[in-house]
Amino acid sequence: MEIVVSNKVSRPLYEQIAAQIKAQIMSGDLSAGEALPSIRALARSLQISVLTVQKAYDVLQADGFIETTAGKGCFVSAQNQDFYLEEQQKKIEGHFNEAIEIARAGGIPLEKLQSLLTLLYEED
Repeated sequence: MEIVVSNKVSRPLYEQIAAQIKAQIMSGDLSAGEALPSIRALARSLQISVLTVQKAYDVLQADGFIETTAGKGCFVSAQNQDFYLEEQQKKIEGHFNEAIEIARAGGIPLEKLQSLLTLLYEED
């Protein structure tokens, strides 16, 4: 698992960590049941406070992305695969809405938009 944080952005470090872990879960890079690094290990590798990592993990747990087992650590939640899929679908819908607006403004018919989507989806 690779996480990169920066003090040069306005977003708090814990939010940067949580967002990157969430993105890796949603993309499938981290799968259900997979263990996350311990809070101390991640804090050490990022050279930040343990409290910052703890806050990021708390956010992920509150959002249902990870589960914490006392004495064992934090794991990607297996119960929320549908939630992850729903999040991805929301993201796709946003991009589709944008594409539809552009197509309508450009006078591109639905059939052409559908064939373009099919072509792009089936590309390697």
